[in-house]
Amino acid sequence: MNPRPFSQVDVFTATPLFGNPVAVVHQAEGITTDQMHTFTSWTNLSEATYLLPTTTDAADYRVRIFCPGRELPFAGHPTLGTCHAWLETGGEPRSDVIVQECGAGLVRIRRAGDVLAFAAPPLQRSGPLDEADVERIARGLGLTRADIVDHQWCDNGPGWQAVLLESADQVLALDPDPALLTGLDVGVVGPHSSGDVDYEVRAFFPGNSGLTEDPVTGSLNAALAQWLIGSGRAPETYIAAQGTALGRAGRVHVMREGEDIWVGGRCVTVISGEVDL
Repeated sequence: MNPRPFSQVDVFTATPLFGNPVAVVHQAEGITTDQMHTFTSWTNLSEATYLLPTTTDAADYRVRIFCPGRELPFAGHPTLGTCHAWLETGGEPRSDVIVQECGAGLVRIRRAGDVLAFAAPPLQRSGPLDEADVERIARGLGLTRADIVDHQWCDNGPGWQAVLLESADQVLALDPDPALLTGLDVGVVGPHSSGDVDYEVRAFFPGNSGLTEDPVTGSLNAALAQWLIGSGRAPETYIAAQGTALGRAGRVHVMREGEDIWVGGRCVTVISGEVDL
């Protein structure tokens, strides 16, 4: 066994236990892919990440990102949580913009006060969903087809299929059917009419025991922003809430600057120590 530094970071919140946690294993050289899969499942979290030496001089650090059962080329809350842990344990970026190397390539991250934000990576697939999928998603969410205002592929690694509803209240009232949504990564968004947030987001994906709801999802929010801002449905700066239905209070800050859409939030370390792997 080899003790390695370990962090568990709550992401998209400044208040511990109200965001989305990620496990971060530092100095992960020598850990096999099978061990990464095994440890990720053991944490019982949605994702775990493993910090490794870079393979390019263009990056500040390299990370492998896992969820139970599969490795992800990119994921949003693990990106911010890993960057937070790397900085907190002495990581020194070479410029004002931190560069993460991951399966999706190089991802830029910047700091503005206590908010970390990543530049949304290019979509791997976009455009409208097949009508048969839209009807299946509507049934699986307990909706009629007419309740879905618009729909879009939001695939930036995780293959999110996203639907827009008329209101945040509809999003919060969803009671999904795991059998009907088996095998799908479904994102749902609806606008708030008032308050301190502009949109409500929920994310459903296959888990070890059926359908899982993610507390706060960076990859989905990034792709939603590319879709909604790009189509003129959303303003160039907004805040999305996620996790409300699970008793969390995630806040995702979205901002378009030039060609970039930045997706960010606050992070807080809840657990730090060592892990034997």
